[in-house]
Amino acid sequence: MTTSFQRARSEEQRAVRRQAILDTAAAMLTEMPVAQVSLNELSRRVGLAKSNVLRYFESREAVLLELLDTALREWLDLLDGTLATAVDTAGGPYERGDQLAGAIADTLSARPVLCDLISAQAAVLERNISPQIAAECKHATMANVTVMIRLIRAHVPELDEHDAMGCAAAALMSAGAVWTHARPSAAMLAAYEADPALAAMRLDFTGTLRELLEVLLTGLLTRALRR
Repeated sequence: MTTSFQRARSEEQRAVRRQAILDTAAAMLTEMPVAQVSLNELSRRVGLAKSNVLRYFESREAVLLELLDTALREWLDLLDGTLATAVDTAGGPYERGDQLAGAIADTLSARPVLCDLISAQAAVLERNISPQIAAECKHATMANVTVMIRLIRAHVPELDEHDAMGCAAAALMSAGAVWTHARPSAAMLAAYEADPALAAMRLDFTGTLRELLEVLLTGLLTRALRR
């Protein structure tokens, strides 16, 4: 629904306006992929001229990067709670590694908007921003990765901080890559349906990501346990 605003004259009003823009963009992402979210449509829905939206966010990408940070923090909260019951503390390191991989894959698959944002981050969202916004984005990412490292090491303490960081980074990058390939175009879907030999190439997001992370964690644990 389109809303109409008067000019924001105080910091409180500006904060309300910024949040309205973020909330509207978040609602759009439940209806369409990141690639279809345009500044024109966002402006129309929030009830502001495009030039006024740009008073609060320097670009469409800046809006989406802020939403990515929020979505990552919400996912990490979910992952924290999920790991408390998904990982058997009495299990061996490889068993716990597989359980960690499964929890990461399952909780990410339940967050399609987050996965879409992750898949667009490096190739799209980080391309039309200023150095200031780029730095803010990376600081936010570092903070989220730090939380993820803590969660990984809490359940697989055999990994040191360096290996846990590699696991966290690889998990997010893999999620973005697998998400893209697991969402084929209409033409690819038609090709898969017409040719059973090609259909085997269609990826299931959750299963593929879980297997990738299981292999990654097995390798990291094997190397760590040999030291």
